[in-house]
Amino acid sequence: MMRIAALNAKSPAAPSRAAGQVRYKWDPVILLSVFLLMALGALMVQSASISIAARTTGNPDYYFLRHLVHMGIGLLAMYAVMLTPVRYWERTGPWLLFLGIVLLIVVLVPGVGLRVNGSVRWIRLGAFNLQPSELMKLLMVVYVAGYLVRRQDRLRRFVPGILMIGLVVAVAGTLILQQPDLGAVVVMCATVLGMAFLAGVRFWHFLVVLAAGVGGMAALTWISPYRLERIVGFLDPWADPFDSGFQLVQALIAFGRGETLGVGLGASVQKLFYLPAAHTDFLLAVLAEELGFIGVLAVILTFGVLIVRGLRIGLQAQAAGQRYAARLAQGISLLLGMQAMVNMGVNMGLLPTKGLTLPLMSYGGSSMVVSAVAVGLLLRIEREARLEAWRRR
Repeated sequence: MMRIAALNAKSPAAPSRAAGQVRYKWDPVILLSVFLLMALGALMVQSASISIAARTTGNPDYYFLRHLVHMGIGLLAMYAVMLTPVRYWERTGPWLLFLGIVLLIVVLVPGVGLRVNGSVRWIRLGAFNLQPSELMKLLMVVYVAGYLVRRQDRLRRFVPGILMIGLVVAVAGTLILQQPDLGAVVVMCATVLGMAFLAGVRFWHFLVVLAAGVGGMAALTWISPYRLERIVGFLDPWADPFDSGFQLVQALIAFGRGETLGVGLGASVQKLFYLPAAHTDFLLAVLAEELGFIGVLAVILTFGVLIVRGLRIGLQAQAAGQRYAARLAQGISLLLGMQAMVNMGVNMGLLPTKGLTLPLMSYGGSSMVVSAVAVGLLLRIEREARLEAWRRR
């Protein structure tokens, strides 16, 4: 406790006259990127959800108001995480992973999990629905970061280096597939593989697991009729534009109508019951229609700044001798980047349809809060790494 007090007493908010540098308390690049994404996301959720909210609830602002509540909860959670030392996450990583697995089991219990459109992914907690798969992705990153540090000297061997991590991911992935939520499994697996690669596992070990993962995804798609239908619809959505290719066709129409500058904020036609999940999974398509190529480019660049800054924070923590913080920063950056990339790819017709939200922007309480917590961790890691670097001068 005395060490923490001393660390906090040496406030980075005060300028350092000797070094001639302006000290800031929290990383301004991360904060600005996050606030821009949240603000633009709230604006688009309001625009995209007016029609469906008015028809289903009688209140055109229903989803927008709930989204603002989710944002408020997320910001509070982010601030709480920013005040929590990183070492606490390292110590509790295995327990947090266990909690995530328990929640994945609980959501599958008949009568507990909330079924929506054939999927059982939510646990109702009063006015709030918890999606365990969203939480599990972050908890897996927290755990794997600790594992990679604890087993650093064994990562060059196949079994302790990557096979054991694969078994843990397989258990969580199998439970998530029962919901089913293949998109969450893809993002989680890709993130963990990226973390293992950056931690120094052998390249051919990485390729073996990557090949096994791709083969497993292909097998899951082949044996599942609805997944196979999505792949067929993705390859040629215009062959069946009113069924298997409907979502992708409507998204492509939205992008086409947007052109360079868009049709104007609020003027989207596709959100008027043509584009399914306009305020959640396909929010970017509505943004493309209303704000055009310039709006989409701004979103991509902002996410790019956020992800690159997160990876640089990982390097900063590594240089400060904080190995767990470095692995955690890398994992969080990969997680946010992978999910954003998959969502954008689906909206643009570059990837098959997956039920994934756009982090920090789409409507969805669990996604918003978990993404905000992830950002809070990045900010805490950066602060601790910066303080350690100052102490070493």
